[in-house]
Amino acid sequence: MRHFLIEVAMRILVVEDDPRLGPGLKKGLEGSHYAVDLIASGEDAIIMALTTAYDLIILDILLPGLSGFEVCKQLRAQGKLVPILLLTALGEVEHRVTGLDLGADDYLVKPFAFSELEARVRALLRRRSPIKSPVLQFMDITLDTRSHEVRRGERLITLGNKEYALLEFFMRHPNQVLSRTMIAEHVWDADAEHLSNVIDVYIRYLRRKLCEANEPNVIQTVRGSGYQLREPA
Repeated sequence: MRHFLIEVAMRILVVEDDPRLGPGLKKGLEGSHYAVDLIASGEDAIIMALTTAYDLIILDILLPGLSGFEVCKQLRAQGKLVPILLLTALGEVEHRVTGLDLGADDYLVKPFAFSELEARVRALLRRRSPIKSPVLQFMDITLDTRSHEVRRGERLITLGNKEYALLEFFMRHPNQVLSRTMIAEHVWDADAEHLSNVIDVYIRYLRRKLCEANEPNVIQTVRGSGYQLREPA
């Protein structure tokens, strides 16, 4: 059995003030099974990044108030090592050099294809992790983070967005007890209130699909604590 003891790569902060691009990025990334928070100012970006454990920040440069350059500079000065992907209409070489010298990890010039943004997001999240393979595996369950294909043995399993995100979170934390709060924060968005019953429902949905051919249940309930992906006794 292979274990993948790495941090979850699911939570992204998008800092973009364009009233069309920002919501579009949020919707697209959520469709790719990430939990996404969207804000529109540099000041709010500093507050959110210092108080929330993000796995990636997508940061526009031309923001009201603090620029993306200044946000990047302040976060690095305060020891935040979260990967930062800069977005901007400023495509000149000196601007790219400035952003990278301030601590950004990558740079994407507008306009861009969403598929390229997705590829850069995946690359940055892989770079942060010691595990480079895009395929996660636990017992006979495999999850391909590129194609979003899930199989149990040879059986292909069709999952909804939240079911997929939930399974990926479990498979990135095998044998770890995950509380409902942890699940809500990483699989849903920043508003984790009143989600306990919703989480329980999605756990049941996921179990049913994983065990549809009478396979052993691998998502165990830990009474009073949460849930755990582990081999059945």
